[in-house]
This record gives sequence, structure tokens and C-alpha cells, in this order.
Amino acid sequence: MREILGKKIGMTRVFEPSGESVPVTVIQAGPCPVVAVRTAATHGYEALQVGFDEVKKERVNKPETGHFAKAGIAPTRYLQEVQCAEAGLSVGAVLKADLFKPGDRVDVTGVSRGLGFQGAMRLHNFNGANVTHGQSDRWRAPGSVGASSYPSRVFKGQRMAGRMGRNKVTALNLRVVRVYPEENLLLVRGSVPGHRGTLLRIRTTNRGK
Repeated sequence: MREILGKKIGMTRVFEPSGESVPVTVIQAGPCPVVAVRTAATHGYEALQVGFDEVKKERVNKPETGHFAKAGIAPTRYLQEVQCAEAGLSVGAVLKADLFKPGDRVDVTGVSRGLGFQGAMRLHNFNGANVTHGQSDRWRAPGSVGASSYPSRVFKGQRMAGRMGRNKVTALNLRVVRVYPEENLLLVRGSVPGHRGTLLRIRTTNRGK
């Protein structure tokens, strides 16, 4: 298992030697300094606490400032735990994009774009009502949400208008097309969740090809 934090830069395309145009998402993967190490003996599980995206000291509270100072690392905007089976990693080590190589398969997790409050037709792909038989304002209505005599209430989970997007989404089994270690850039085939600048978690997939 190899995992790293990154952020979405945008989308572009690259060309394979055969001339095929491949749509790719550009991800800045790292650098992620190791701030703390979780061990099975002390914490009951194994993980690495890493930071990502440097930030001004004024934006970090006092407890976090002391935590970073103890590790001897500049404060970062994000601080999360990742799984990484690379041997010999300790506090002060840095995870970079060269953790992956072209041809690797990865899962990318992020928060999808928020689309605001939407009606039932767009949110749940409803068809809407007929536009004839005398109705004048039911074109995009969701229809009846519950019977009258029984159960005389609306069931929990009834699909109605509501907030759309801004959910945690994972794009599975994406192929790493290019790796640029000097710029800490990964190019993965296809799209990933979120808008430009969204925090992403990139990890080796456990799915088959």
C-alpha cells in the first residue's frame, strides 16, 4: 500500500506513442513531510501522519504549531494519516510523487463539486409529469410524496429536492500515465472528483485491472 496527499491542478491531454489522445488529470502529489509515525505497539495500528501544502504560521493554532515544531517541520495546511508500506520512513522523511510510476493503478478520493440546492428532476433524474391533460405547473414537479389515509406521513429517505454534490467520492482503478518527480506531478487517466485545488488522497488500488 502506498498513499499520498495531493491537490487537483486541472485536466489536459497527452499523446501515446501510437498517436492516441489520452485525457488526463494533473495532480500535484506532495511533497508530504512525515510529522509523526503511528506504530502497532503504541497506537494499535500503523500509519504515517503527513502534512501537505505549506501555510503561514499565523494560520496555524498553538497546539498545531507545537506539534510541527516538535517534528522540526514547517506548518502545513493539511495534516492527515496515510498508509504507506515503504520501509525506513521516520519523522522528517518526505513522500513525493516518485512513490508511483507510470502504469500503476490508483484510487483517487476527493470531495465532489457542490452544485447547490437542486430540484428533484436534476438531483434524482426524475422524468417529470405530462405536459398535457390541463396541468399548467407540474412539468418539473416530483409528484406525490405520500398517501393520504395510510401512512399519512412521508417516509424517511423519500427522494425530494435538496443539496446536490459536495460528497466524498472515490474514482477507482485509474492508470498513472506520466510522473514528473521534479515538479511532484502525477498525470492519471480520466477525471477525479472536485474542482481545481481540491485536496485528494492518491493510493494504490486493490482492484484488478
